[in-house]
Amino acid sequence: MEVRYLRLIKAIVEEGSITRAMDVLYLSQSALSYQLKEAELQVGTPLFFRRNKKLILTPVGKKLYATANKVLRELDAAEDEIKKMMNGETGVIRISTECYTSYHWLPAVLKKFKSEFPNVDIEIVFEATHKPIEKLLEGELDLAITSNPEHADQIEFIRLFSDEMLAVVSNQHPWASREFVTAEDFQDAALIIHSLPLDTVSIFRTQLTPKGINPKKLIILPLTEASIELVKANMGVIVLANWALQPYLNDDIKAVKITPEGFFRQQYIARIRDRKYPVYFDYFIKFLREEIKIDSHSKRIV
Repeated sequence: MEVRYLRLIKAIVEEGSITRAMDVLYLSQSALSYQLKEAELQVGTPLFFRRNKKLILTPVGKKLYATANKVLRELDAAEDEIKKMMNGETGVIRISTECYTSYHWLPAVLKKFKSEFPNVDIEIVFEATHKPIEKLLEGELDLAITSNPEHADQIEFIRLFSDEMLAVVSNQHPWASREFVTAEDFQDAALIIHSLPLDTVSIFRTQLTPKGINPKKLIILPLTEASIELVKANMGVIVLANWALQPYLNDDIKAVKITPEGFFRQQYIARIRDRKYPVYFDYFIKFLREEIKIDSHSKRIV
């Protein structure tokens, strides 16, 4: 059945008379009557009973009226979204991550996104790095990239990818000759981390803290490049994602598995569960997932 017939049925029912339906549909009485006759011929049965100049839905008409409500609602919503996209919907997306190294995905995503939504601004909130979930709940962010799915009753977590975390050591370090290390091995290590608090650090949150393990020494250094230099000098070890490690791999350092099975971290994009987001948010998430998938082929994200 053609969409115009669904709109015709809906208008007649909801306006309550042929005259008012004519005004809504911008049709003459003869044109409306002709379309109604065409609709009934197409279906093969009357859609309305004619009683005392009133039109009352037949059982088939009631079915088509219910269908018209559903189909036209979805069609109108789709047309509205398309118009907004074509006319240049405006807005802003405020985003942050829990790790500075994660920002390397964003330039390619921003380029693709801006070509589709030139009037939507992307604000990277660097101040919220390391605490994106807290800032998301406080309303200072719209989206957060995180590996810590906390407050799940308030926040929706959309899976992005899983990456393997590796212990990075000097080639002179005792671990360099090992196939893997365990959580217990970190008790005697000088461990380099990017920031506090410890519950935001993956190796602590999932491997060390649950077993009550504390490294012999803790070095807090927010710069990956500086951390790698300490590792090269055999002054500490650091745990990095395999994709973050790739630019620094050379003969001076060695990457070692954590546990025989490997230590994997799930990354998510988080947003407020009950909030109604404009359609461009879904496109941003789609482009982000596509970029990470492409990047995974070159950076060996598991």
